[in-house]
Amino acid sequence: MSWFTQTIFSTSVGRKVIMALTGLFLCTFLAVHLAGNLQLLHNDGGQAFNLYTKFMTSNPLIKTISYVNFAFILGHVVWGAYLTIQNKKARPVGYAYNDPGKTSSVSSRWMGVLGTMILIFLLIHLKDFKMAYMGLTEELPMVTYTLENGESVTVKNMYEEVEHEFHEPLVVGIYTLAMVALAFHLYHGFQSAFQSLGLRHPKYTPVIKAVGFVFWGLIPLGFAIIPLIFFFCPTILK
Repeated sequence: MSWFTQTIFSTSVGRKVIMALTGLFLCTFLAVHLAGNLQLLHNDGGQAFNLYTKFMTSNPLIKTISYVNFAFILGHVVWGAYLTIQNKKARPVGYAYNDPGKTSSVSSRWMGVLGTMILIFLLIHLKDFKMAYMGLTEELPMVTYTLENGESVTVKNMYEEVEHEFHEPLVVGIYTLAMVALAFHLYHGFQSAFQSLGLRHPKYTPVIKAVGFVFWGLIPLGFAIIPLIFFFCPTILK
């Protein structure tokens, strides 16, 4: 094992760097994924979203990136669980006096629980949409669109599946709760990632906090708004 590999995988600092890098990569993915999901709010009967879905599932480069992304998600989850176990082993007996409210935030103390909630949500999300689009759970109807250049394109009507799912109270509740968990998870994770990478500095802290607000505040809110609009205000999409 090389010095670099041993340093990364065998030291607590190295393990935290891996968590930071995979976490920041997933933050970027969330921003791109939200931009795609916002196509659902176009008042076009689902055309923009269905064409976007077709592109995302047929372009070889995008498909490769999606596989890499899933690998990063799995690695982030597994590595996070590993770090939690290692931290427990390093300090099997708690301090005689411990007031976590004064030494850490709520989100930092519940990172493991929040991560587990997000993982469960991802599995549900994959079942409801990814597997449905692949035809593993159901056969989606087809729809044909005529593009501006006169070309006709036939694609799977994923929009109809999303519309159906987001009219279910339980599904909307799960998605909204998952986005709350994601917001708390990112609130701590985003800033701690820069600390693990040694990039925290008083000069840059305001910028990091501002960018962090986009990820832990606006992005989860954007994801949550979509099912809430479908459920409570479906007429504005017609």
